[in-house]
Amino acid sequence: MQLVVGRIGRPHGVRGEVSVDVRTDDPALHYAQGSSLATEPPARGPLRIESVRAHTGSLLIRFEGVADRTAAEALRGTLLVVESDAAPPIEDPDEFYDHQLIGLTVVTVGGEQVGQVTDVLHHGQDLLVVRRGTGDVYVPFVRALVPEVDVEGGRLVVDAPPGLLDPDEAV
Repeated sequence: MQLVVGRIGRPHGVRGEVSVDVRTDDPALHYAQGSSLATEPPARGPLRIESVRAHTGSLLIRFEGVADRTAAEALRGTLLVVESDAAPPIEDPDEFYDHQLIGLTVVTVGGEQVGQVTDVLHHGQDLLVVRRGTGDVYVPFVRALVPEVDVEGGRLVVDAPPGLLDPDEAV
């Protein structure tokens, strides 16, 4: 399975540098000079890093073979990905990679099966997208609402207030 570690943004300057929205906690692991990254879509890569530098909260990267602004612009929106087995293990028991959560069965604290995690969104708050028979619902990924995650057992427990899993029950 592939993990997204970044997204190529706009070009910077005229010599082929691009801004990269980093989506990993350890950028030094994936963004070292000379390293190669797979891409989504695959036809745009792999991309080998020629140079990398920090700039106002993001990274500026020049990839081999990308020599001007036009070539850099063609990469805009490209996802940079690595294989999940290349990701270091997480030591914090309360943190998970998205691919570990996607596919988990969602049950209530009472044991009722309510759906399956189909995606994890990272906005101001991490949200689990839970597919139910009636459609998707969004569950904030916080301990108060998700007290238990059992990756090996394939399930996630939700302690949902009224209306969270079924909008018709909202107070």
